[in-house]
Amino acid sequence: MASTVQSPPPAPPARPPRPHRSFAGPIVLIVIGVCFLLANLGVIEWHNFGYWFSHYWPVLLILWGIVKLLEYQQATRGGYRAAGIGGGGVVLIVFLVIAGLGATGMYRHWDQFGQAFHWNDNDVPWWGHTYNYTDDIGQAFPGGGSLHVTSERGAINVSASDDKQIHISVHKRVSAERQEDADRWNSSTRPQISTTGQVVSINANTRGAGDHWVSTDLDISLPRKAAVVLSTRHGDVSIMGRDGDAEVKGAEGDVSVTDLNGSLTLSLDSSSARISQVSSDVSIQGRANDISLEDVKGAVRLDGDFMESVKLSRIAKPVSFKSSRTDMEFTKLDGDLTLDSGDLQATNVSGPVRLRTRSKDIMLNGVTNDVHLQNENGAVEVHLNKLGSLEVNNSKGDIRVFIPEKAGFSVAAQARDGEIQSDFGTLKIDNGDNRAIASGSINGGGPRMVLNVEHGTIEIRSGNVSSDAAPPPPHPPRTPNVPQPTEN
Repeated sequence: MASTVQSPPPAPPARPPRPHRSFAGPIVLIVIGVCFLLANLGVIEWHNFGYWFSHYWPVLLILWGIVKLLEYQQATRGGYRAAGIGGGGVVLIVFLVIAGLGATGMYRHWDQFGQAFHWNDNDVPWWGHTYNYTDDIGQAFPGGGSLHVTSERGAINVSASDDKQIHISVHKRVSAERQEDADRWNSSTRPQISTTGQVVSINANTRGAGDHWVSTDLDISLPRKAAVVLSTRHGDVSIMGRDGDAEVKGAEGDVSVTDLNGSLTLSLDSSSARISQVSSDVSIQGRANDISLEDVKGAVRLDGDFMESVKLSRIAKPVSFKSSRTDMEFTKLDGDLTLDSGDLQATNVSGPVRLRTRSKDIMLNGVTNDVHLQNENGAVEVHLNKLGSLEVNNSKGDIRVFIPEKAGFSVAAQARDGEIQSDFGTLKIDNGDNRAIASGSINGGGPRMVLNVEHGTIEIRSGNVSSDAAPPPPHPPRTPNVPQPTEN
């Protein structure tokens, strides 16, 4: 009788080793928890903790990455799969990034937050209590000298004095947990004044207390003829009543200049400027918000990115404007000009006018002499007072030109995917299916008018608009509006 041998059952497949849990999240949480504990125990002060976190929070992400890299190398050597980030880790990273960016933004724009929520003179637990200090400084100012002022945080106000002295009124705000700390930091941040030859230098010295938050406003009066050079990273600047040149380097604040008999140079970063009554040239460059200039007897040069609006009034000499979207030059402005992200309107402009831009509705009212204009994605309307040569090239928007009734001129116009209309009966117009052309001379001929448009209509109208009358709204473009960039 044969015996049967039962074979053993097959061995179950080996299960791969389970990945070890990641320590990155717990380590970051431990570091944050230790910092909060030290702040609660008073070992580090809350406003110092806030400053450190707003500046160095990316270190926590770097620490997280280093731990994950070490865990990956260990898993590779052990032959098992490294742990991933996991849902909880993703939530923690997102929260850390949002909190860090928020803290950084609040620190950089602390003055604006303080003004908006009236925190300057009140206690803010995160940043400590606010202590106020005042001081007055005065000394002789050298004849024919100039003033240089540097400030990290705080306003600078410059006006004319009645004597040959320089007078400085100091208004300081210090954030600290205790009065004795604030007193110590006040002593270490006294403004520093030095004189080298004909140059008087003032350093607000707000960084004299290291990382502790100090803001110093300086009200300065000095002889009217002295030139001034002012520099601040966080704060407003005001200049009134000067006969010398002025230069301002400002960031995150408003600049105001009025009654200046010298030239003005501004270098801005996230700042706005209001300028009036300047007898010489004005130059503005950098990255600015709102710009307003009026009653300038010299030339004006604007070069940079202007994020909100630019307003010009009564500029006696040539204007040059250059930004990422707009390149514009003209000879004089007797009226007003307003430029924002979607519109450009001007009255009483003297040419030659050269304008190249895009995505704007353009209205020029009361223009004299030559005009060369290029635009796209917007309507163009030009009212001529005195004819010069006129050339307008536009795409995806209409062109409307208003000409004095008895003026003599010649026309060469072309509209692709559009038509041409005219109030001048002697003008030869051929409106075809896909292309319209117009040519001829009016009232014996004269300056040449060249008009070209794609996907739009050309209108040549008789008459002009008085400089005192409000300009009519631009004729809407035939195509739908496109998204507008934020820069001008």
